Amino acid sequence: MKVVGIIPARFESTRFPGKPLAEILDKPMIQWVYEQAKKSKNLEALIIATDSQLIYNKVKEFGGQVVLTSPEHQSGTSRVAEAAAQLEAEIVVNIQGDEPLICPASIDEAVKPLITNSTICMATLKQRITEESEFSNPNVVKVVTDKDNFALYFSRSLIPSDPTSFIYKHIGLYVYRHDFLLKLVQLPPTPLEQAEKLEQLRVLENGYKIKVIESNYPSIGVDTKEDLERVRRVISNQLSKNVDKDT
Repeated sequence: MKVVGIIPARFESTRFPGKPLAEILDKPMIQWVYEQAKKSKNLEALIIATDSQLIYNKVKEFGGQVVLTSPEHQSGTSRVAEAAAQLEAEIVVNIQGDEPLICPASIDEAVKPLITNSTICMATLKQRITEESEFSNPNVVKVVTDKDNFALYFSRSLIPSDPTSFIYKHIGLYVYRHDFLLKLVQLPPTPLEQAEKLEQLRVLENGYKIKVIESNYPSIGVDTKEDLERVRRVISNQLSKNVDKDT
């Protein structure tokens, strides 16, 4: 069973232009993501899909595998699908290009349900929210699941409404069966998807299920320059601790 990871990387961004090439300790962010994802035990191949010649050249420079895709894509999912359509794979993992701290084990957690259960067509991750500031942050997407851990709904608002309950945030890593991914991107946008600006709702609105795995591996998505500074501090601290251990 071939499992392929694809990292979509778009150069233009409304909030943070050129984000994939932002430097983190002398390496571009996309390189951090690629090197972390390469450590996954389940990925048999890893590719960066980009619309930018600058990103393409940088990936080639650090020895990564990369393909150029159309600049017309409106989402990372459709960019991943374009790259996946040219590949022989049974399972495709959409790894966000702005998660430089992604833990390889979290990728393996998300892939496992599709390996072990042939009826599951899509999976993703969730993590319990522990910081109160994230409850009201619309950039922190929340998810609720049923008793079998299939998604009921995703929202930028607080769900459920009682913050003393177990509130989970969605971790934007997606695993698809190859054929399902290609089918999904042909479906038109749906009302809830457009209202929440969350593409995964298209899956639920069309009657498909998403398996949601709880992960305890922390990560920080880089949406703003403030997030980037936070990631730089975390990585710097991690490297300092490793140096201390070696001395």
